[in-house]
Amino acid sequence: MKLKQFAIVLLTAGSLSTACTKVLDVAPQQSIDALTAIQTADDVNQLVIGSYSLMGTGQLYGTNLFLLPDLLGSDFNAGAAAAARYATWVGTFQGQRQAFRKQMTRDNSEASRTWIAAYRTINNANLVLQNLDKVTDVAERNRLEGEALLIRGVMHFELVRLFALPWGATPNNSQAGVVIQTTASNNKDEAAAAAKPRATVAAVYAAVLADMTAAVGKLPASNGTRFNASTAQAYLSRVYLQQGNFAAARDAANAVIASGKYSLNASVAAVFSNRNTAESIFEIQQNDQNNAGQSNDGMATFYASLPGIGRADVRISNGFYNLYNDNDLRKREWYYLGTGARPADPANGVLNRYSGKWKSFSQNLPVIRLAEMYLNRAECNLRLGTAVGATPEQDLAQVRNPIRTNLPSIVNPTLADVLNERQLELAFEGHRIHDIRRLGGSVGTYAWNADILVMPIPAREVDATSGVITQNPGY
Repeated sequence: MKLKQFAIVLLTAGSLSTACTKVLDVAPQQSIDALTAIQTADDVNQLVIGSYSLMGTGQLYGTNLFLLPDLLGSDFNAGAAAAARYATWVGTFQGQRQAFRKQMTRDNSEASRTWIAAYRTINNANLVLQNLDKVTDVAERNRLEGEALLIRGVMHFELVRLFALPWGATPNNSQAGVVIQTTASNNKDEAAAAAKPRATVAAVYAAVLADMTAAVGKLPASNGTRFNASTAQAYLSRVYLQQGNFAAARDAANAVIASGKYSLNASVAAVFSNRNTAESIFEIQQNDQNNAGQSNDGMATFYASLPGIGRADVRISNGFYNLYNDNDLRKREWYYLGTGARPADPANGVLNRYSGKWKSFSQNLPVIRLAEMYLNRAECNLRLGTAVGATPEQDLAQVRNPIRTNLPSIVNPTLADVLNERQLELAFEGHRIHDIRRLGGSVGTYAWNADILVMPIPAREVDATSGVITQNPGY
């Protein structure tokens, strides 16, 4: 059975709905038509498991959905303001270097890998939804449907945030978004015939919200390490916040907090050094044998600089590091001077300093933490002049307090206080460019809505569809 399910994942990985060209060279016995391969409820469940596995690859949450937003949101210019510099890419891989230096080309390797893997995952989710009739148990069917809907919604959301001008770039968000795929390709012939144009950003967000909202009603309150109803609410809070829908973002975050399922750890390091702690709403499961990579992919691969661990490719700006109060435990626990051989550049605020969040190849990767929900609710309540669930002062005190951070709680916090704590708390977890965009900021001289900050649509997708899928401006 395990071999059969592996074959299904390979098939759906090769059946990209937006390309006619061959993606995988697989042996004939692996090219199983999904209509033949998916026959039982266990087959459908294994396909969902395969979708989680795809999300954990280096192309997605295993690396790129964390790394690329941080590289895009870092100012690469020498002499840049200390905080704006954020991080520096000193590695040799050109795909990441192009993203950091804002010199991406239409054949950027990381853009292509991320696009392909996300649509593979979407196709897996669509195959699950297409085969729900194989699942006779009602509770199991609802659970699998909810997981597939949320997986599909999450992947469309991550794609539209990276490959399209951001929400708000046009008055009605009519700018080109990404291709919305809600039907499965069972084989390569169907994939070749399924080329569709990019939907507008408004339409993509509507599809994302529809999937995530439906998932809330289908998912159970508890589901092991897989998506549950609170995961869907947490993602909804992210989506609504990206749109500037503060009431909805607040209420979704409040639902997660009010569920009582999660609590912040006393130690800021615990969520990154332990697995599935009380503050983790969803994380990618990894171990020594199964992880995103130890040489060409993986968070520790690029962010760590320890004996035998890491390439030391992402160095933390000294200026950003010094935004933390010297007494802040996060400054001590989350940053360190590593063993990287590349020379430091003190004149430009660059030392051999690295993120302590990503130190092990086998560690789990927290994607959404409870701290984000407290920060979302605090920000939205402040903006709206409300106190749903708690006051902004109470929420901010959950994140910053004498026990957790060794800092006093902030009395009567301002919006600037909340946003500052957000960047300190969620640093190097893939939020950087997305927060710059929604807050109308800039990356050096590039405004939040600059074309150059948008990833290119892979050239193979544009070429294979004879322009049905259009390219982004500047590429």
